[in-house]
Amino acid sequence: MAKAKTVYTCTECGGQTLKWQGQCPHCNAWNTLVETIAEKTSSRYQAAAQSSRLQKLAEIEAQEEPRRPTGVDELDRVLGGGLVRGAVVLLGGDPGIGKSTLLLQAMSLMSGSCNAVYVSGEESVQQIALRAKRLAVGAERLNLLAEIQLEKVLSVLAAQKPEVAVIDSIQTIYSEALQSAPGSVAQVRECAAQLTRYAKTSGATLLLVGHVTKEGALAGPRVLEHMVDAVLYFEGDTHSAFRLVRATKNRFGAVNELGVFAMTDRGLRGVSNPSALFLSQHGTQVAGSCVMVTQEGTRPLLVEVQALVDEAHAPNPRRLSVGLEQNRLAMLLAVLHRHAGIAAFDQDVFVNAVGGVKIDEPAADLPVLLAIVSSLRNKPLPEKLVAFGEIGLAGEVRPVQRGQERLREAAKLGFRTAIIPKANAPRTPIEGIEVVTVERVEEAVAKVR
Repeated sequence: MAKAKTVYTCTECGGQTLKWQGQCPHCNAWNTLVETIAEKTSSRYQAAAQSSRLQKLAEIEAQEEPRRPTGVDELDRVLGGGLVRGAVVLLGGDPGIGKSTLLLQAMSLMSGSCNAVYVSGEESVQQIALRAKRLAVGAERLNLLAEIQLEKVLSVLAAQKPEVAVIDSIQTIYSEALQSAPGSVAQVRECAAQLTRYAKTSGATLLLVGHVTKEGALAGPRVLEHMVDAVLYFEGDTHSAFRLVRATKNRFGAVNELGVFAMTDRGLRGVSNPSALFLSQHGTQVAGSCVMVTQEGTRPLLVEVQALVDEAHAPNPRRLSVGLEQNRLAMLLAVLHRHAGIAAFDQDVFVNAVGGVKIDEPAADLPVLLAIVSSLRNKPLPEKLVAFGEIGLAGEVRPVQRGQERLREAAKLGFRTAIIPKANAPRTPIEGIEVVTVERVEEAVAKVR
């Protein structure tokens, strides 16, 4: 009997080499090559669509893809309005954060109006039924299948012809065409490719659940994210009741939308006013706290930024940032010293975004500096004050996008004063809020003295 030929596959990029090496020659990652059995090449794939003649772009009539609402408003917001026919959506997140719960709720709501199938490779149908009973969802018409073999799953889907199907999870599915274990790079890539081809040829919408590594990235080859049409990430602390769903890729919508959920004893519930989650309720005004208005897609959110400045008791003062960019904090402290004359080189500086939200946009620069100045002076900022604005290295306060929408959201929640860049000043006054415009860092610091 001939010995099976082995190759070494990179767990990061999926590249293959004939012998083991410490560094992958394809992506230069270290200690990522694992031994797998080389598979015989066979023509398992066919074109998802028939070949057609060359056409001019101007000759093609573009049509908007119809959307199928999931019944969960926050999930529809992240998806861009709902599910698209033939789309493949990948949902990733930490264990126990609520991926299966959210999809079971969505599939239960959709099963009343369409043919829906829930394929579970991690739980039995009895476990899913117990969860549905605990969540009190009407899943009587939802079809369940506990199976991990790809070929059986595809045959059931082909016979049932569902309009929406869930695969929970892609790492548990294996194909008989490969000899490697489920969850390996080859199996994940093969199963995802076959399921994606089925979705494109049949027009069914597929929702895939993906495991994540300890670094928070989706497990398996990076090509998995390239195959699918949308990639959604669950964020939030498993010990907290609040969850965030963010799209990092979406071929049918925006990638900067954010869905906010609250975990209850009846499952995940959408939060209609997420700004209330990220604002602390202080009995009195406290130093080191500033409220900012951040923009998550089409939704403005009010988030409280807290800063603590304390005397350093070590030769190297600490600079710690939670929910905000670490390197940007050091830059802002340098700008504060150079252009406003406020030094913090002998102080420990800690900055935190309340509620576990992650803020990536530069509009947080001005609120962070105001919170730092407030903590350093141990003097609270004026009551009902919001701020936003980007700060440049020359000390200027630069404008940010959608300034008027941010101001309207702040006014709606009862804030009375806003410190914003001069270029974001509204052309007509906004009722209920006084706008204070600044052009320089030193101006902004002087306004809160």
